[in-house]
Amino acid sequence: MLTSLILIPIIGSFLILLVSDETIKNQHQMKQIALTTSLINFFISLFIWYQFDSNTTQFQFVSEFNQLNFCHLNFGVDGISLYFVLLTTFVTPIALLSNYNNIIKNLKFFLVSFLLLESLQICAFVSLDLLLFYIFFESVLPILFIVIVIFGHGNDRFRSALLFFLFTLAGSLPMLLSILVIFNFVGSTDFQLISLYEISLDSQKLLWLGFFLALAVKTPLYPFMIWLPKAHADSPLAGSIILAATILKFSTYGMLRILINFLPDATNYFGPLLQTIAIVTLIFSSFSTIVQQDTKRLIAYSSVAHMSVITLGLFSNTIQGIEGGILLALAHGFVSPALFICVGGIIYDRTGTRVINYIRGLATYMPIFTILFFIFTLANTGIPLTLNFLGEQLSLIGIFELNPLVAALGATGIVLSACYSLFLYNRVSYGNLSPYLSPVKDLTRREYYLLIALLIPTVVLGILPNVILDSLHTSVSALLYSF
Repeated sequence: MLTSLILIPIIGSFLILLVSDETIKNQHQMKQIALTTSLINFFISLFIWYQFDSNTTQFQFVSEFNQLNFCHLNFGVDGISLYFVLLTTFVTPIALLSNYNNIIKNLKFFLVSFLLLESLQICAFVSLDLLLFYIFFESVLPILFIVIVIFGHGNDRFRSALLFFLFTLAGSLPMLLSILVIFNFVGSTDFQLISLYEISLDSQKLLWLGFFLALAVKTPLYPFMIWLPKAHADSPLAGSIILAATILKFSTYGMLRILINFLPDATNYFGPLLQTIAIVTLIFSSFSTIVQQDTKRLIAYSSVAHMSVITLGLFSNTIQGIEGGILLALAHGFVSPALFICVGGIIYDRTGTRVINYIRGLATYMPIFTILFFIFTLANTGIPLTLNFLGEQLSLIGIFELNPLVAALGATGIVLSACYSLFLYNRVSYGNLSPYLSPVKDLTRREYYLLIALLIPTVVLGILPNVILDSLHTSVSALLYSF
């Protein structure tokens, strides 16, 4: 089943390549193929979730391909990777629908790119080999680079794409060196073999720094965050959705799978340093968010703040903190794409601008949009009955047990997130309609369904979190045991 989950988007890409894109009818056919393929993948992932046995720590649905001497593919899921796979398959059709009517030129390349991105992301989350994880970790970079350059906005998009590509590629080189060192120690890069091997503390420290540098750039943590706002601001809406929802979660998954699992002593040793970096990132990005005038940059900086709270939870050495970090990562994967759809899709399509000073009084002509935008704004601040609230609270409770001062500083992010989120909502929604804007139409049916599709899991999982937590307890407990 995992093999089909990986191959179906690739098959859909080949079917799209066979269709000529000369006529509008053929373009519509290609869109239907891409959307149908991504939805089939989502339903398969739901079936995997249904069949998943949460009472064991073993990898399940394991599939191997070792017919070639130079290539040994080994895939499987456990309680941690399962939800990142579900998030990927859920967000991909939403990303395709978000630009359903905007992309006309190079449509075939656009659709094929996002289907291939889905396969590569799933491979990264289900790989049971460290070298394979690195390959798929990096494989999304060239596709996203080309997507930003071809389909992005503004004259500065090439520089933004280059920053994104170079920052993440350069940051990942120490990871590759660390993987080669582990291969030299263990003689293999297989996850289960590495977990059985005992590495000395001095060696763990050097390996930890190599892996952490790559994951800190991808998270991103201070001072490696300069690439993210620019990449978000200049990428197409679908690119921003994928980048916020799943690409940033590579680092979350890598921290759980590599740093905590394989290098527990070094993780414990560098804990205070990591907490300090996360707090600095949280406060710096929150204040940077408040002064932003570009709506997409504002949401991008808020993503950095949320990712720093996730980092605090993951390295709290408590079951509450780690599960809270995973919950907040999933919540961010729902709410952040919704906010990008609101500001970078709906508002931008109607007004032609993302500058907050030029947008005002949208509630007059867009009441339904304003209500949904308000709900997602509150979810972004972490109000009760949303998954964001549970994720933030569990993360902060977990880190409070380890260090109350760090938890108190981390809690300032809740207040600051309310400041910048409500500031954005209030400025664009109320007051007299801006003289720079003509009257605008409310949500279309497609936009309404997109926002509702993201709202339902945010609220339902916020009320019934045990749907996720019951499957996480065994895997997270096994992580803590090794830690």
